[in-house]
Amino acid sequence: MTKPRIKVMLVDDHAVVRMGFRLLLQGSQDIDVVGEAQSGEEAVKQFQALAPDVVVMDISMPGIGGLEAIARVLAKSPQQKILVLSAHEDVMHARRVLKAGAAGYLTKRSAADVLMEAIRSVYKGNIYLEPMIAQAMAVAQVSGSKNPVDALSEKEFKVFIELAKGKSVQEIADVMSLSPRTIGTHLYNIKQKLSAANSAELAIIAIRAGLIEP
Repeated sequence: MTKPRIKVMLVDDHAVVRMGFRLLLQGSQDIDVVGEAQSGEEAVKQFQALAPDVVVMDISMPGIGGLEAIARVLAKSPQQKILVLSAHEDVMHARRVLKAGAAGYLTKRSAADVLMEAIRSVYKGNIYLEPMIAQAMAVAQVSGSKNPVDALSEKEFKVFIELAKGKSVQEIADVMSLSPRTIGTHLYNIKQKLSAANSAELAIIAIRAGLIEP
């Protein structure tokens, strides 16, 4: 009896990246790419119809982005397995996506066979962390080193990233389906927690933490 093939959905805003991963996974004996999405919004709309076993998702995308997409997908389907494949190599993003409910975290520079291994592991119900990230998380935990950004709630973290990228309060409110007043409250709390006076200082904090590109 042949083993069922693992159905995968790819979510990334770069068509070339999606094509590369599709070609890579097509060479596998047990993985099928059943669909693609170029944004978090599209992923949330499509994933139930596609019924993938594993959603492989980037987190730095225009619109709602990966973190919010993870939350919305799991709100609709709490059992959905999500593997984050990100350019971010910092512990903070890995910690955030696992807290949001993702089943694994991998960086984009990982080898092809590692991606397949991660998909298979997540499919079986395991948590998969790239060894380099897992080691960094363990070291941070043992040393007790904390970044002020860790004090932010999930919503505050999402707002913080968008503000650091230069988005306005209104733009963030539209994307996150919240009122500008609510975003303003988050902004006040973020500034208090990070001791930042303005958006420029928030951007500097985000760059220093490796959360956004300079």
